[in-house]
Amino acid sequence: MHSEHDKRLHEFMLCLDEKRYYDAHEALEALWFPRRFEDDVQVHLLKGFINASVSFELIKLGREEASKRAWKNYLKYRQLLYKVPSIHANAYHTISRHLDMLYNLKQV
Repeated sequence: MHSEHDKRLHEFMLCLDEKRYYDAHEALEALWFPRRFEDDVQVHLLKGFINASVSFELIKLGREEASKRAWKNYLKYRQLLYKVPSIHANAYHTISRHLDMLYNLKQV
């Protein structure tokens, strides 16, 4: 059986693939928001993924400069991939690779 966390990560990826970046943001917001004040590697990494999806949404809206700022926030948190002590670490690496591919190929 999959946890709520697993379901939200899957939903995030699905939304990215369907170019529903606002919905992707919402999928992870449900995990991040209740824990947003915690100084926790996993919480910060989720925030980074949310920033990446916000960056993509801003590109769709033609707001390049704001998109670049959101992407820089993602990059700041991406380095935490190697420090996250989570059973979801493999999923986080997959998500990060997918985000980077979309950004680098400009398939947003």
